[in-house]
This record gives sequence, C-alpha cells and structure tokens, in this order.
Amino acid sequence: MPDSQSHPPQDAVETEFPPGVAWIDGRFVPMSEAKIPVLDWGFLRSDATYDVVHVWKHRFFRLDKHLDRFLASVAKLRMTLPFDRAGLESLLQETVVESGLEDAYVEMICTRGHSPTFSRDPRDAVNRFIAFAIPFGWIADPDQRARGLNMIVASVPRIPAASVDPTIKNYHWLDLVKGLYEAYDRGGENVLLKDLDGFLTEGPGFNLFAVKDGRVHTPDRGVLEGITRGTALELCAELSIPTDVAPLSMETLTGAEEAFVTSTAGGIVAIASVDGAALPASPGPITQGLSDLYWAKHQDPAWTTPVRGR
Repeated sequence: MPDSQSHPPQDAVETEFPPGVAWIDGRFVPMSEAKIPVLDWGFLRSDATYDVVHVWKHRFFRLDKHLDRFLASVAKLRMTLPFDRAGLESLLQETVVESGLEDAYVEMICTRGHSPTFSRDPRDAVNRFIAFAIPFGWIADPDQRARGLNMIVASVPRIPAASVDPTIKNYHWLDLVKGLYEAYDRGGENVLLKDLDGFLTEGPGFNLFAVKDGRVHTPDRGVLEGITRGTALELCAELSIPTDVAPLSMETLTGAEEAFVTSTAGGIVAIASVDGAALPASPGPITQGLSDLYWAKHQDPAWTTPVRGR
C-alpha cells in the first residue's frame, strides 16, 4: 500500500490557476475547471495543434494571421473544428469578454480527442476544440527585457523538420525542455537549438534574429514561421532595413553586433550574450527601433482588431 503520510493524495496539494476563462466541451468554465480526459490523444500522444494571439489594451494583435495559421495547421493534421472561421473568431472574442481582461494571452487548441470505441485508428477519434484567455504573459521578466537575455546554444538538436513539420504549431517540446535544462546548468536564462546540420533554428516559443553589418538575419528552415517573426520582417521593410532569410550559422550569431528573439509572448526582446560571451549592444539600435515600432502598431487599426462587446 502507498504511504499516505509521505505521499499525500494529489488532490490534497493546492494548485493555483491564473484568472481567466476557458471554453471546453461547449461551455465556459474557470481555468481551474478546464480539463481534458486522460485518454485524449492530445495528452497521450501530443497529437494536437494550437495557436496563441494576444490582446493588448482591448485589441487583438494580428488576429487574422493567427487564424490563418491555426486553420492551416488543423487542415494539415486532418482535424476538424465545430465551426467555421467566422465562428472561431466570434468564440475568441467571447472568450476575452468573459475573461474580463484588458491584456490577455488567448490560446486556441485542437486535439485529436479520442475514439468512443477506444480504437487506435486516429480517423475514429472525435476532435476536441478548446480556447482560453489568461493574463498576458512574457518570455522574459522586466529585468531581462531591459538588458537582454543570456542565451545558451544547446548540444541537443531540434527535432528534424522531416519528422515533425515545424510550420504546424505543436507541443513537441521535449528537445526544447532538455535544452532549457542544459542552459540552466550552464548559467543561461534561455536556450537556442541547432538543426542536424549545425545551423541555428529557434528556442522554446520564439524565433531568432541576428544583426550583422546592418543586415538582419533569421533562419529559413527548421522553425515555426512565427507571426511575430513575420511582423519583424515587415517592420524591417518599413524601416528600410535589409533582411536575409537563410540558414543561420553560429559564426553569424556570435559575430553579430546585436541579436533578438520574437514571440507573441513579449514581442521583440534583445539577446545580451551567447554562451557567456556578451554581444556588443543589448538592446542595439535596430532591435530597439523595431521594438518601439512593434508596440506602436498595437493601436493601428490595420494591425489590430478591437474586442467587441467588452
């Protein structure tokens, strides 16, 4: 028999949940009640896709692009949603209103679900859609955002694109988590992974950029085509900054004048050091200029969608 004194029941351990609301199985519930069955293949097999759009000052940022990517991912995985695009947008709008949040992190998820007959054939599964809104989250704390992230390049390689399509936003993060622990062990704050050919790819939840000789470089393969990544490239064009979307070597990164990462969870954030070696500027003038323009766009009607009915 288990020793109940040394191993308290799991339900005896109090778990804190952020404020917000989730839509699951056809109804809104508090985050503490948003749960999926253990037989859902999204849990058992990481058979799921998702997307995250943020709301800032009651406005979605680049909502159309996030919807485009999510719907494309669902189609690539041969899943189905219980509503069309307009219905999806309407539900996300309602989720934010129900949450009562001004600045929010809004996630949409489609899992394979599970088969009512427990078949192992994924075609028999009933897909499950989930959405939730919680307070806006950052990939870096205020101090890191001010000075830049201390980054480690891990020895563990990124999952090959031939195995798991990185353009489908997914939960296959074990390589990234393993890399994070390596970064922590080496005194870093976050991690970058290389592909099997030794080129840099991305980190957990963000894309990578390096600035060398006034030109902005970002990897062209083995990465999620992040919405904030695409936004940064658009902002470079607006500011007449040349860009190079191509394989990114360690030599380019370590020889860069400045570097940054991009994410829905925080926008454009500078890199201060790579493997313990400080970069010349953090944040550098290009990084800072792009970041300033990025946040200015959050009030631009061409880039944002107001939350309706708040």
